[in-house]
Amino acid sequence: MCGRTSCHLPRDVLARACAYRDRQGRERLPEWKDPDKYCPSYNTSPQSNSPVLLSRLHFEKGADPSERIIAPMRWGLVPSWFKEDDPSKLQFNTTNCRSDTIMEKRSFKVPLGKGRRCVVLADGFYEWQRRQGTSQKQPYFIYFPQAKTEESGSTDVAESSEHWRKVWDNWRLLTMAGIFDCWEPPEGGDLLYSYTIITVDSCKSLNDIHPRIPAILDGEEEVSKWLDFGEVSTQEALKLIHPTENITFHAVSSVVNDSGNNTPECVTPISLLVKKEPKASRSSQKMMQWLATKSPKKEDPKTPQKTESDVPQWSNQFLQKSPLPTKRGATGLLERWLKQEEPMAKRPHNE
Repeated sequence: MCGRTSCHLPRDVLARACAYRDRQGRERLPEWKDPDKYCPSYNTSPQSNSPVLLSRLHFEKGADPSERIIAPMRWGLVPSWFKEDDPSKLQFNTTNCRSDTIMEKRSFKVPLGKGRRCVVLADGFYEWQRRQGTSQKQPYFIYFPQAKTEESGSTDVAESSEHWRKVWDNWRLLTMAGIFDCWEPPEGGDLLYSYTIITVDSCKSLNDIHPRIPAILDGEEEVSKWLDFGEVSTQEALKLIHPTENITFHAVSSVVNDSGNNTPECVTPISLLVKKEPKASRSSQKMMQWLATKSPKKEDPKTPQKTESDVPQWSNQFLQKSPLPTKRGATGLLERWLKQEEPMAKRPHNE
């Protein structure tokens, strides 16, 4: 099962993360198709657009099949033979496609037979584990293990926010096997490209969280074979569909439960999140945080210094290049409060 993903990287960064070599051995970046339809998001749900990787040959006859395109597509496959005028009228769920029944269902068998194989791109995906004895579920963010950085020497999720910022700069995208199709409205109109994610039995490390996971293509060779529908037959390509143990995960905040929440907090390890007072308002939390970390030291009123908080400030450090705006009103409120209160805080205590 896969019902929520994250893909927050800007277009240019995403393309660089998909660098590959064509049949002549030249290093290439995939070109974008309909780039304006891509909206970076930490919390992507079905029916919205997500980026997928596929062969250029699907769009241009006679093109080099090894050349790749990134195209935003609707998550939830709409079969080409669907006769209604509105995709939302589809009566069955095509968000995921089980690997064990893929050749039994027309919705997936037909496009797969046409070579319509794609690779779904994401930072990672989310899954929920039911807590024993309760109705509550703990969300997890699941992704490829990342390369060690020179400075940290590790990718332990419990490390500092600075470590995580460096990791994001060189993030290895999760590459999931998918099938896409192209639907044309009966009365005419724009073509709709949509996809489904193939799922398999869960690997051992994730089995306690959920019994099924996406079919993950681990490495350039597997990605290349899955995309090369001209040279690699359907039967050969399906041999790539199996669980992988090369995966890691960490617990995240329940803020991800609401698909409308689209912030770095969705993917941040719980251990790195700022703990909030349950009864304090948002503006009060900002004020208390500023008082605790930025006000002058009492023992030396003549030379006040601002101290760095030991708690990571994920709202502005998690991803410096994030295109997402801060929460409305929070920054402006804090700035206004600082202008009013900071001069008072800097007065010597003996006045």
